[in-house]
Amino acid sequence: MDQIKNFGTIFISLILEGFPFLILGALVSSIIQLKVSEDTIGRLRFKSRFLSHLVMAVAGIFFPICECAIIPIVRRLVKKGMPIGMAITFMTAVPIVNPVVFMSTYYGFLGYPHMAFLRFILGIICSMIIGFLAGELTGKNPLKEEIHHHHHTHEHCCHHHEHSYHHDCVDHHEEGIIKRIVGHVSEEFYEIGRFFIIGALLSSIFQSFIPREAVLSIAEGRVSSIITMMLIAFLLSICSETDAFIGRTFFNQFTGSSVLAFLIFGPMIDIKNTIMLISNFKLNFVIKLVFVITSICFLAAVTLSVLPYGL
Repeated sequence: MDQIKNFGTIFISLILEGFPFLILGALVSSIIQLKVSEDTIGRLRFKSRFLSHLVMAVAGIFFPICECAIIPIVRRLVKKGMPIGMAITFMTAVPIVNPVVFMSTYYGFLGYPHMAFLRFILGIICSMIIGFLAGELTGKNPLKEEIHHHHHTHEHCCHHHEHSYHHDCVDHHEEGIIKRIVGHVSEEFYEIGRFFIIGALLSSIFQSFIPREAVLSIAEGRVSSIITMMLIAFLLSICSETDAFIGRTFFNQFTGSSVLAFLIFGPMIDIKNTIMLISNFKLNFVIKLVFVITSICFLAAVTLSVLPYGL
């Protein structure tokens, strides 16, 4: 009975804490998707490779898009001629360094502000290394051949009935943008929300019903705890805007470095992202990318755990 009560408390608290950030993230992501072009992001290329990767890594501060929406954007960037290394840096950094994620992490780990700052810094460093390695390991165009579809656009307002009032066109245009934003928010909230609920459910079950002794035997090991938390991040597939609340529930049982591994690795690659990558990029490239992301995140977490005053 106590286990069921504990499960209910954890699950409801996760939902109540996470949903406001979920809605905020969906809204910001939708506005950017509709109002910011890939050309704007594409201008962030410089002669210096280091500077180019650094700019793409911190671009998430200004383009707060979660990992659920980033892959189609990255695909368009690569199609427009952006080097794959820069695009991968952008893909892996944005879901971690964006301000909504920073706020949710800071709020999720109240009393432990270093977790939010470490996540931000490690997100930048790891994404730059991953992007550089991805660029070095990729020879030809990694995109899959696409099937071309013919799209017919219809101009409903200003190109027809030129005698109608201009302000009617403006009103219809603004109304159309609002409808599109609302539509994007509802779609994204549905897509992200269901994964978050599943993640919250599994996390609550894990916290409530798995014997504490079994958890502690894994959590005590420096390497085993990191591997376990990375595996959990991959399987749960939680949106980066709300995963801090899930990670916080493990904070008292697992090491700080393993929880950070969860917070860094999950937004970069998980089950849903892997499937999306396979549908857009060649399988050989995806396998290499998953290996590079896993290796870099693991090494970063292990390094943190062995440093003086390590987590």
